[in-house]
Amino acid sequence: MSATIALVDDDRNILTSVTIALEAEGFRVRTYPDGQRAWDVLRDKPADLAVLDIKMPRMDGMELLRRLREVTDMPIIFLTSKDDEIDQLLGLRMGADDYITKPFSQRLLIERIRTLLRRMDMTRATDKTEEESPADDILERGRLTLDPLRHIVTWDDKQVTLTVTEFLILQALAQHPGHVKSRDQLMDVAYSDDVYVDDRTIDSHIKRLRKKFRVVDTEFAAIETLYGVGYRYRQNEGVGDSDSQNGEDDPPQQNAAEQDSPVPEDGGVADGPDSSRADAPSP
Repeated sequence: MSATIALVDDDRNILTSVTIALEAEGFRVRTYPDGQRAWDVLRDKPADLAVLDIKMPRMDGMELLRRLREVTDMPIIFLTSKDDEIDQLLGLRMGADDYITKPFSQRLLIERIRTLLRRMDMTRATDKTEEESPADDILERGRLTLDPLRHIVTWDDKQVTLTVTEFLILQALAQHPGHVKSRDQLMDVAYSDDVYVDDRTIDSHIKRLRKKFRVVDTEFAAIETLYGVGYRYRQNEGVGDSDSQNGEDDPPQQNAAEQDSPVPEDGGVADGPDSSRADAPSP
């Protein structure tokens, strides 16, 4: 079954031209001329992926994004002006999975859509999602279980709904308990090379991950913040409260010697100067 794309933009020319291009590639398209109309439908009937313009009447793209992230893990790409870096970073911090700057190539948009759908495993036949995943594909870490094939995460057998970006970040951390992942390493896992992401974006994703797990376990403390280094998944996950020891939700300051290696359990790492990605776009 072909994927359904929700296209939200107040520019009728964009709605028409992008719809034609997507349908020519086999996608089904639902269009909405403003954020309010999109919200009225998508909150109860999400698409497989949504493309949102930021600046729209009635309800803008940021508000629509915020509301959608409360009810669905649907992949979201947002459209923004070329010079509006603040909107680009804010959208990613609020939970969007990708962005494209206007004016954009329809070929590029289609490729980004396909990439996100592949990451979500949405291109597989519907009946495949009902099958059991091979045991080798399932990652188990104590009370945590990640099933990449079906994009399912459970904690103590209770399902936790994550976006594709949140899933990839958690998977990267849980694959090597006790090993530190810097924010740059997590950016590389979660985003394509041509998407500029600042350090705070990863911090925002970690904060949302913790919040979602604490819906099913108020004492969830498996993701630790290591000052001067990054984040790690606890070797003895869920034991104790990492907040008081490692400053949960305070962004870790990066150190020049960041590496994917075990660190002492007491988190005794010296702070280093903060830095951001060197591939930031030119003005």
